[in-house]
Amino acid sequence: MSDAPTQNVLVFSHRPEVREALINAVGRRPAPDVGRIRYQEVGGVAEVLAACDAGEVDLAILDGEAQPTGGLGLARQLKDEITDCPPIVVAVRRADDQWLATWSKAEAVLVHPLDPITAAETVADVLRSALATR
Repeated sequence: MSDAPTQNVLVFSHRPEVREALINAVGRRPAPDVGRIRYQEVGGVAEVLAACDAGEVDLAILDGEAQPTGGLGLARQLKDEITDCPPIVVAVRRADDQWLATWSKAEAVLVHPLDPITAAETVADVLRSALATR
């Protein structure tokens, strides 16, 4: 049993089915050493900004294809505007779009179709890094 605290993970997409797919791929416990995950699903940019600015988020997973504001631009805005910005994982539709994650300043990228093993490992790695710097 891990002593790691529950992690608050925000999942942003304007489409509920994308949020559900991201949550299902990562799971409630991506690795034993990072603790359980409590998800906060949001469909609007204002909700993302408010939660991240308030320090309520340990990790944000943003849909790069969200409309009207995509997760890639939102990630960059969060990184530029919030001093203690949580780590960010962006989800993109095409592997060729991974370079945009670098531009967005996200810590990691997931590519659709989501592979549950890769998604869980990616999120666990980002959470481990964040826990190590706290």
